[in-house]
Amino acid sequence: MGDTLEFNDIHTEVKGSWNDGRLRFSKQSVVYKSHKTGKVDSIPAPELSAAQWRRVCVGHGIKLATSTGHVYRYDGFKDTDFEKISAFFKSNYKVELAEKDMCVKGWNWGTAKFTGSLLSFDVNDSPVFEIPLASVSQCATGKNEVTVEFHQNDDAEVSLMEVRFYVPPNTGDDGSDPVEAFAQNVLSKADVIQATGDAVCIFKELQCLTPRGRYDIRIYPTFLHLHGKTFDYKIPYTTVLRLFLLPHKDQRQMFFVISLDPHIKQGQTRYHFLILFFSKDEDISLALNMSEDEVEKRYEGKLSKNMSGPLFEIVSRVMKALVNRKITVPGNFQGHSGSQCITCAYKASSGLLYPLERGFIYVHKPPVHLRFEEISCVNFARGTTTTRSFDFEIETKQNNQYTFSNIEREEYGKLFDFVNAKKLNIKNRGFKEGMKGAEGYSDSDEDQHDAYLERMKEEGKIREEGDGSDESEGDSDESFNPGEEDDDVPEEYDSNASVSDSEADDGDSEEESKKKKPEKNTKKMLKNNKYRKPRKEKKVKDPGAPKRPMSAYMLWLNGNRERIKSENPGISVTEISKKAGEMWKQLSKDRKEEWDRKAAEAKKQYEKAMKEYRESGGGAAPVTKEKKKKGGKVEAKKKSGGEKEKKEGGNESFKSKEFISSEESSSESDHDRGSKRKASDDDDEEAASTPASSEEESGSD
Repeated sequence: MGDTLEFNDIHTEVKGSWNDGRLRFSKQSVVYKSHKTGKVDSIPAPELSAAQWRRVCVGHGIKLATSTGHVYRYDGFKDTDFEKISAFFKSNYKVELAEKDMCVKGWNWGTAKFTGSLLSFDVNDSPVFEIPLASVSQCATGKNEVTVEFHQNDDAEVSLMEVRFYVPPNTGDDGSDPVEAFAQNVLSKADVIQATGDAVCIFKELQCLTPRGRYDIRIYPTFLHLHGKTFDYKIPYTTVLRLFLLPHKDQRQMFFVISLDPHIKQGQTRYHFLILFFSKDEDISLALNMSEDEVEKRYEGKLSKNMSGPLFEIVSRVMKALVNRKITVPGNFQGHSGSQCITCAYKASSGLLYPLERGFIYVHKPPVHLRFEEISCVNFARGTTTTRSFDFEIETKQNNQYTFSNIEREEYGKLFDFVNAKKLNIKNRGFKEGMKGAEGYSDSDEDQHDAYLERMKEEGKIREEGDGSDESEGDSDESFNPGEEDDDVPEEYDSNASVSDSEADDGDSEEESKKKKPEKNTKKMLKNNKYRKPRKEKKVKDPGAPKRPMSAYMLWLNGNRERIKSENPGISVTEISKKAGEMWKQLSKDRKEEWDRKAAEAKKQYEKAMKEYRESGGGAAPVTKEKKKKGGKVEAKKKSGGEKEKKEGGNESFKSKEFISSEESSSESDHDRGSKRKASDDDDEEAASTPASSEEESGSD
């Protein structure tokens, strides 16, 4: 057997809520670490006095009792774990793992037994239920009745508020009241704070960020008392998880953070952290309310009766000695400005993010502490409002996401190196490594491929080409081929043909109209663009050609389709394909080679048949659908164009702008000029309504 035994997904009950974690048995100790809070409970091996194995609601559990009176319960074991755990306990702890059955009769009359910090209600020497007295918040007595109230846990779906015990009205052997005796046994081990005696020391008017205000902090041997103008808080030292001492970015102030579990409440507001704010320049001289011998005996040199120095140092030193926990400070991380934190925003408030040696902590509103072991991955994202900042996203294993935004881009390199050194999983590592350093966040998105931008640039080029073709109409008419293009363009100009004399004489307005007209026909220019990629012509399937051979998988599927249907009655077509794919993957190599040979033979037969088919004259002139369809359209257009020309033959004076070319300019302009003079003699209004081209005006001049 090995030196250690480890079990994952082991549960322990904390104030009505199940917390999972990892349990390890070693020769020196029993260690349990909670996944939720990271808190570690360690039981030295010499202190173990008894161990029980019992069946509980989630499998099997172990109950461990120590010589100091503490009781620990861990659930989530399998039935097969009993033998190896029992053998390990015998060989290393010299403790026998006894099997104990719980009473399931449902009786409500029994015996109450106090064993250390545990109240057990037994029926016929079998426990019905057990109450950890540390979960008791208050105990009240009545006539022959004791009421036990419990601390509430917000993580529990259903909370137990109180339990009432009926005590028979008989006096004890010493004449004491059994109700009072029962209540005293509960209160002696319960987590009930009673401010008896004098405080060890008092700190006056300390500034507190959460909960906000100024409080007098009274330090007692077992709890911390915050006394404010409106609210009072009593915090047992057993609820303190961690202590942090963090320097402000300006290097003139300090944060002292106390992590709490369970939290303190102010109405419906819950505070998981107590944050004190100090100035480095503030000093204090403190005298403990104890003799020097008592201080030396109780705190073993960690404190002295008279102390002086900066206020934040004295407070942190006293808390460290009383809580008996280490103080966490920032590690080797240094930001762009040389500080040990990063300015950012979380939710709606601005604050400071501190990269620590084993996690991240954000202060101050709301405070957030994330350990590396509970982080699933991190992500660097471009800022939503500006490119001069970025967002740092953290995703936990419980699928919670924390986004710290508006971080200056100069901090990116330092933060990326820190995360990479801690071996955290970076979600977009490939993209961000190429952007490493200050150059990674440019002021524009030109380094990124933007499909929309590329398309707009291409359309702009096409518009420029369209403008150039309009200006050079007098030199060449190659772009216009009557009968091969749509006649929609001249029709569109016909609808806007009526202009006044003033508009015709105004050169600026005419140039603007020339610029606007091609923009209206952008779609048609795109349609007639010579650079446009031609459509692929779809070939018509030859019904007389041999059929293509099937692949090895399709041959196998056709041979096994009926078998799959019979083995899975009622299966749909899509499920058959899915099932067949899984079966094909699991098929052995030899079986697949057999179907590959069949597919190769089928391919040879297809090639042979295709050769004979072509030699016999099959497939010589394939007809395409697209070509035939297109040819029909062209003929129809030509016909409609001819009819239109015949209809407009009476008005020989009008020709579209595209139709006028340099070669025909002299003859067309003479003809148009004559018709225009004739029209002007007859009716001036008609002459004004006839469109005049730029070449006609130059000829008249």
